[in-house]
Amino acid sequence: MNEREEAHGPPDRCAIVRRGRLIVFTGDGKGKTTAALGLALRAVGHRMRVQVLQFLKAERSGEMEAATMLDPYLEIHLVGAGFVFKERPEDLPMHRAAALNGLSLARRSLCSANWQILILDEIFPTITYDLLSLEEVLALLREKPPDLHLILTGRGAPNEIVELADTVSEIHEVKHGWRQGIAACSGIEF
Repeated sequence: MNEREEAHGPPDRCAIVRRGRLIVFTGDGKGKTTAALGLALRAVGHRMRVQVLQFLKAERSGEMEAATMLDPYLEIHLVGAGFVFKERPEDLPMHRAAALNGLSLARRSLCSANWQILILDEIFPTITYDLLSLEEVLALLREKPPDLHLILTGRGAPNEIVELADTVSEIHEVKHGWRQGIAACSGIEF
């Protein structure tokens, strides 16, 4: 260990390599957004600037309130039109328009030097529900600057994105209170 390492700890390998990661949180279990937000909180602790774009969510949540306390390091935007219900196909054009607007904001954020981390929360269901095409999302991934960390969440990560990712965590449901009739709780689910 050299003098610098003794005084400051080992060098930050990510900073040395200057390579942004592509990370995926997927699966049928609860905790994909929570995992991404935990990563965001860790990054903010290192004074990194994080932007979160939440697709398919349309209501303020605890994480949005927390983001106001962590400004200017954490910024969260709702870019969806709420949950998609298969039994309401008449709502799909509104959801697609919101998803396209979110994709446009994501593209602008990729080009901006303001962020070290960009989180696209619930991006995979936009593909599942045909709000965005897989090709539209892959095109966005191809635009990722080399030093930006990009985090993607949601059920049903396409194999093409899993193959491109540096890290993939699949969260499995073992048991969920919702299935037992326990209502969603502020601070836990939202």
